[in-house]
Amino acid sequence: MPSLFNRYATPFITGLFIVSLVSGIALFFHVGPRGFHGMHEWLSMVLILPFVLHIWKNWRPLTNYFKRSPMVIALAVSLLISLPFLMPTSGETRKGPPPFAFSHQILTNSADAVAPLLGMTGEDVAARLRAAGVEISDPDQSISDAISKSGANEMKAIGALLTPAS
Repeated sequence: MPSLFNRYATPFITGLFIVSLVSGIALFFHVGPRGFHGMHEWLSMVLILPFVLHIWKNWRPLTNYFKRSPMVIALAVSLLISLPFLMPTSGETRKGPPPFAFSHQILTNSADAVAPLLGMTGEDVAARLRAAGVEISDPDQSISDAISKSGANEMKAIGALLTPAS
């Protein structure tokens, strides 16, 4: 059984890292299917087991890294660059690159408020959102709240708002 673990630890680390890499990039840019979020979280947790097996298998060579400064420097820099993400921020945080942050901000408004920006009426906006699976229960409800409560895909909803009427 140990040889089975030894044989598959590194290949599973590689495969799961690639899955984590692709889903992480998609999450960062807010693209791709909604399933990327769960896939990224759960398979990153699964990645722990082959990582531990890989460390166990390569313990002796790994300890040699700790005797030299590059490992100490890399770990210290990694810790330092992660700390700002743990600092409390005031107010709402930005969600991704500026175009995405802008669209998130626009979506905090109601259909009636967004309609003039799109050259439509509030009812036109609501109809397009309904076609994308978004139910607006209150005329003053923010579009982002409606998207969230409907469990709809935000990108699909934005696309529906921007698609010319047929």
